[in-house]
Amino acid sequence: MVRVGQDMEEMNEKELKKIAIEKYINIQRIKKHGQEEVEYQEKIAKAELQTLGISTEDLEIVDE
Repeated sequence: MVRVGQDMEEMNEKELKKIAIEKYINIQRIKKHGQEEVEYQEKIAKAELQTLGISTEDLEIVDE
């Protein structure tokens, strides 16, 4: 049973590393391609959040 828990922890660490690398790559793309890439990344992120059942309305930053 302990082995299963260790495998789960390792999988989670690998997933976290993958996510961190993807974030870094996305930032590099935004730096290179500007506003068009920002809009593309936002569209993808919204779709991913909605797929997970997370509303993006409460996450919007409103200029006041």
